[in-house]
Amino acid sequence: MTEGPSQPQHPGPDEGGTPHAFGQGYGYPGPGSQQSFGPAYGYPPRQPQPQPQRPQEPDWSALAERTEAGNRRRRLLLIGGGVLGAAAIAGIVATAVIATGHHGQPRPGPSGQATGSAQPTPTTSFPAITPPPPPNPLAVISDARKDTAPITPDSLFPGARVTVQGRTYAKATTGSTNSCAGAAAGGLGTALADNGCRKLLRATYTRGGVAVTVGVAVFDTKSAADAAKNQAQGYVLPLSGGGVGTFCHAAACRMSTNSIGRYAYFTIAGLANGGSLTADDTQGLQSGNDIATFVFNEIVQRGNAQR
Repeated sequence: MTEGPSQPQHPGPDEGGTPHAFGQGYGYPGPGSQQSFGPAYGYPPRQPQPQPQRPQEPDWSALAERTEAGNRRRRLLLIGGGVLGAAAIAGIVATAVIATGHHGQPRPGPSGQATGSAQPTPTTSFPAITPPPPPNPLAVISDARKDTAPITPDSLFPGARVTVQGRTYAKATTGSTNSCAGAAAGGLGTALADNGCRKLLRATYTRGGVAVTVGVAVFDTKSAADAAKNQAQGYVLPLSGGGVGTFCHAAACRMSTNSIGRYAYFTIAGLANGGSLTADDTQGLQSGNDIATFVFNEIVQRGNAQR
């Protein structure tokens, strides 16, 4: 809204209630006036008005120093405020740069090298593949198609000595034949031939006057070896040589039969001097069991080596 022309305002009473003087032209004597109405009018003479004191001259030098000091403070405040404002603006700009990631520009990494853009790095994923477990050693030695390592007296009866649970046996001699029935007696030869025996390997060990011959018959399958063990009647023929003479011939001896995988194995233990074992003899029984344990472990190790 547009204001109209201002009207003359008459001054009113101030806070002390004293009327303002309007000047000499309005019938009041001005300051310092010496006029008098005179006695002719029957009025007492008018007392002269007191002269107002002239105000004291200000200290212009002090005022100038105070003004200059105030100006300096204002300049410092303006400069400080400008520095803070510039720092705040720089912080805002830096925050904006970090937030935007330079829009694909490389950024320094922890070692000072560029880390590339903010785009995610593509990765190659592969399906989880669990390798099949290794073949069971029993599965290897149960099938001729898997059990392909050479079968010889040296591979089956290694070393010159055998130690089982602290008992050591010396190896006297070894032998191998493809005619399984010719190295067996008492009906064992028939069981070997009927179930397809491929080879019969033998070794003789001695310890403390006892001689033990072990024979290992080789078949194509586990079922054939098990059948030969179950049908076995008789014994494997003792193998002489290497300082060991004829034993278990028309003499009492200890015999055992067992099988594992495609192998059937048999032992015969007796006195190395050709004598007979007594019914309460434990040395012959222990010797036969030790050599049978040794052969069992060798056949299992054969399966482990081919896994």
